[in-house]
Amino acid sequence: MSSLTHFDAQGQAHMVDVAAKASTHRIGIATGRIEMLPATLALIESGTAKKGDVIGIARIAGIQAAKKTSDLIPLCHPLALTRVALAFATHPATASLPPHVSCIATVETVGPTGVEMEALTAVQVALLTIYDMCKAVDRGMTMTGITLLEKHGGKSGSFIAP
Repeated sequence: MSSLTHFDAQGQAHMVDVAAKASTHRIGIATGRIEMLPATLALIESGTAKKGDVIGIARIAGIQAAKKTSDLIPLCHPLALTRVALAFATHPATASLPPHVSCIATVETVGPTGVEMEALTAVQVALLTIYDMCKAVDRGMTMTGITLLEKHGGKSGSFIAP
């Protein structure tokens, strides 16, 4: 495992200097899900939630979150994102999982640093938005499985989660 890059030789936190890094096409893909009661999932699927289009609002929130990641995570660089896309799917209960909505965020840029944090932030805020819009009927919703699926570009190359 390589050393932590956000600490200098004296152990002080710092923003990594990326000035000498090559600009490459970079992609980050993250996923997560929010588990809920069957009635909550039905409400989302029917489009009749009191606050409106739950998935549509969550998509916009995720896009905004990706763009604002450096405002939320102190040592992230502000990036000029070239693409932010969020895909959602609803899933009924199975033997192993309760009803849930899954989210996959794909974030891209051309630059000297990756977009993994932006993809992870997009997923988490999108799921938080679903929670906010549905909490009046289901305060027991749980966000889980938030993880980086893939990362491409840069000197370290690609990462694909096992």
